[in-house]
Amino acid sequence: MPLIKPSQKFSIPIKYHILFWLGYFIFNVIRWGSYFDDYWYSLKSNLVEFPIHIIIVYINIYWLIPKLILRKRYWSYLLSLTFMLAMVYLVRTGLNYVLVTKDIWPEAESVGKFMQLNHIIAVVLGELYVIGFVSAIKLLIDWSFEKQRNEELAQLQLSTELKYLRTQIQPHFFFNTLNNLYALTLTKSDNAPQLVIKISDMMQYVLYEVNGSKAYLLEELNYINNFVDIARLRFNESIEWETDITGDIEDVEVPPLLFLTFIENCFKHGLKENDHVKVTMSFEVVQKDFLEFRLVNTFNPEANITNTDGIGIVNAKRRLSLLFGSNYVLESQIVDAMYHLYLKIPIR
Repeated sequence: MPLIKPSQKFSIPIKYHILFWLGYFIFNVIRWGSYFDDYWYSLKSNLVEFPIHIIIVYINIYWLIPKLILRKRYWSYLLSLTFMLAMVYLVRTGLNYVLVTKDIWPEAESVGKFMQLNHIIAVVLGELYVIGFVSAIKLLIDWSFEKQRNEELAQLQLSTELKYLRTQIQPHFFFNTLNNLYALTLTKSDNAPQLVIKISDMMQYVLYEVNGSKAYLLEELNYINNFVDIARLRFNESIEWETDITGDIEDVEVPPLLFLTFIENCFKHGLKENDHVKVTMSFEVVQKDFLEFRLVNTFNPEANITNTDGIGIVNAKRRLSLLFGSNYVLESQIVDAMYHLYLKIPIR
């Protein structure tokens, strides 16, 4: 379904107006023809009355409601409607008398008279029925359109915010990675060229291969491995890393760059330059509907920690909320100098 632009106006095609009134006209001719057992009379009277129905219905829908009801001018609406119904009574009764029958109220048991109260009430109620019936259909269609439009605008807003959050996290990561490269160049490390190659691979993935709101978990794992290799180059192999995968993850799709946010924190949780880092990462597919991600890493409370709830974590929480609402679990705790993180997200 094509996206509806915010400025786009909705209008029902003319052919549907014609089909509606034609169907309504045929229904009324058959209805009153069977009631009077006189289809010729029913046809003539409806030919006189239907143009009046159409005129007052469109005046109500396209002028009175937008100009008065939507602007909360209720008394003006009632006065305008009353005046319009009074004019309809005079015109309709006169045309029926001249063109159809001298009996102005054939439905009545006795002979009806012009300006008789019961006749006025019958004509007015009949017109109000037509106005209410057709206006209700129009308002229902408008409501359905607005509901669809609001849903599509909400989806567009969600997509836009997710794209913003993703582009926000990318420069954040590369800024940190360039800091790693800078640290290696200061020491004139032989690992600097390898780091450049790793960064190049990661940039290719981020800039050219991740284009949507989902990415294959296998590709994300390759991206994570590159990141870990970069960290090892900087920390001189002082990182002990273990990865465990349970279940079939070949076709599993996940939000791109989501897990890296938490993995980056493994090297921020109070770890000094010469500390030994131990990290255990696991992915488990549960009942083919959920993915459980666990991360356990060394935690050093004595090191200097700044901005523990920085852009990465805030970004990740916001993305999880936008993508899954309340249908996810994110928990973290510190147990025996080890930082434990648990994330559960739907994958179907």
